[in-house]
Amino acid sequence: MTSPSANLVESLIRLVRGQRVILDADLAQVYGVPTKQLNQAVRRNIEKFPEDFAFEVDFEEVTNLRSQFVTSSGHGGRRHRPVAFTEHGAIMAANVLRSPRAVQMSVFVVRAFVKMRETLAQNKELAAKLAELERNLTERLNDQEQAIVHILGEIKRLMEPVPPDTESASREMGFHVKEEPPVFILKSRKAKKS
Repeated sequence: MTSPSANLVESLIRLVRGQRVILDADLAQVYGVPTKQLNQAVRRNIEKFPEDFAFEVDFEEVTNLRSQFVTSSGHGGRRHRPVAFTEHGAIMAANVLRSPRAVQMSVFVVRAFVKMRETLAQNKELAAKLAELERNLTERLNDQEQAIVHILGEIKRLMEPVPPDTESASREMGFHVKEEPPVFILKSRKAKKS
């Protein structure tokens, strides 16, 4: 059973530039240190953090991350670009911090990344199995079954909303009479008196 700490860490993992990462403010919170202290430790040991361990995130990317998730991790008002840590970078950060809490929590960080990888792998396996099942079913269908599948596809297509026709959209609706309006002749008042 996973601990609440592992679930917390898993909720902090984001996708940035196609990689699963934890932002510096979130990792600092997990490790129980100020973000500034974490980033200073990283800068002092920069040779231990190649680009596949940690990289700076553009402020636009952080804004995009915030719009994807309802809760903000307090990245607003920063002067420096946030640092994103991959799984290996998060472990290395725990090593350079050398605090007992960071070492203890690094276990939860690893477990969260591993759990995420397993979930993604299971989803890919499931998607592959479904695609294979669909292929096998379509190969086994006889002519009558294929006709039914075709009819169902056509029914689905007919159920889709039809885009408005530009010609009919511009026409007025309602009943219109196509006759000439009547011509009224007004008699002058003089002609009436006589």
